Amino acid sequence: MSIKDTIISSMNTWGKERKPFLFFVDYQGENGQVIPLDKVDVNAIAYQFNDLTNQEFPADFQVPKINAQPIAFETYLAKFDQVMNQIKKGNTYLLNLTVSTPIEVEGTLKDIFYASKAKYKLWIKDHFVCFSPEIFVQIKENRIYSYPMKGTIDASIPHAEELILADEKETAEHFTIVDLIRNDLNIVAKNVGVDRFRYLDRLQTTKGELLQVSSQISGDLQENWQESVGDLLAKLVPAGSITGSPKEKTVQIISDVEGYARNYYTGICGVFDGTSLDTAVMIRFVEQQGEQMVYKSGGGITFASQADKEYEEILQKIYLPI
Repeated sequence: MSIKDTIISSMNTWGKERKPFLFFVDYQGENGQVIPLDKVDVNAIAYQFNDLTNQEFPADFQVPKINAQPIAFETYLAKFDQVMNQIKKGNTYLLNLTVSTPIEVEGTLKDIFYASKAKYKLWIKDHFVCFSPEIFVQIKENRIYSYPMKGTIDASIPHAEELILADEKETAEHFTIVDLIRNDLNIVAKNVGVDRFRYLDRLQTTKGELLQVSSQISGDLQENWQESVGDLLAKLVPAGSITGSPKEKTVQIISDVEGYARNYYTGICGVFDGTSLDTAVMIRFVEQQGEQMVYKSGGGITFASQADKEYEEILQKIYLPI
């Protein structure tokens, strides 16, 4: 049995038993772990998903400083041009292009976990830390919810709210991702609809305040969905918000263009509490590679994208939420 099959089977088994578990899986859904909550080693894995955590937070931790060593614009431009060529051919309409940026950190991955403020945080010892603002799916009372997030702007820019909501490129990108997520949810749910479209969240970071644009989509699940929760999640990964549309072809293009392994970056993680499911897309992500740490970030590319602005966006996303 493959790792993927083992993960799905474990989720289904513990879902049937209504046994709480923590899980995290990589971008392609092929590797990961599923661990009963009462078996999570607090010295090897730390999590905080909304109000649920296995850690006692120290009162005197310092906010680590991050110094990025960005890839050259020319390097990014070469990847961007490949994506635009695929868009012009009609092979993709929206593609989330990501890069890996070497960083210097005054502190440890665990320090980042303690200092960052996010809806979802996960630390895996000597491997990575994630501090994600983005929900993948939540399931409550036989209803599944998703909150795709597309569109980011510096809140200090005059009239930032009006600018981001009026931006034609950002609007087109958001329409596309909402349509993709709605189609994804239709695979596992009925009566799928958009409950809220393009609302703004504020995020305080080490680089100042950002505005991010999200929507809410939901649908009805059959009763006892817990008994096949592993199969349900397997049908939805990789997440639409970090791949693009059409998903299958776009994933192939991403593999050809990016030139590095995403690994757990843009994978999913979450907790099943025995009744409900709360999960996140693993964005805002620092990975340890031997003695080197890297920060992985990206943004959506459409026909209206401009290389210089997209390059600035991936650099803007190298931050700690504080």
